[in-house]
Amino acid sequence: MIYLQALIHYGMHFGVIYFFALKFKHADFSVFKIYLIFLSTMLIDIDHLWATPIFQANRCSFGYHTFHSLYAFLIYILIYFLTKSSWLKLISFGLIFHLITDEVDCLMTMMKNSI
Repeated sequence: MIYLQALIHYGMHFGVIYFFALKFKHADFSVFKIYLIFLSTMLIDIDHLWATPIFQANRCSFGYHTFHSLYAFLIYILIYFLTKSSWLKLISFGLIFHLITDEVDCLMTMMKNSI
């Protein structure tokens, strides 16, 4: 189960975003550039560095780390819907999807621990 969970988690972080890049293809950005923008949104994981401890196996990122909070999630959603900037829309979508991916991982961890 743990390997399947890792495959799903990292598959969403690195694979699924490629398909979103194809979907978001824009006149100003190539698919490759959009994919790089989505990849760059993983930099929000820097907030793991100021957690104590930095890594804890069964800790859910969503709701614990600063950039993974509900308030941050709502800000990312507001940016997505309120901005006209293609660049900001792509970044905010990447951040939203990052948090959804982390929440899916969290739910799988909770299911695994309840069995």
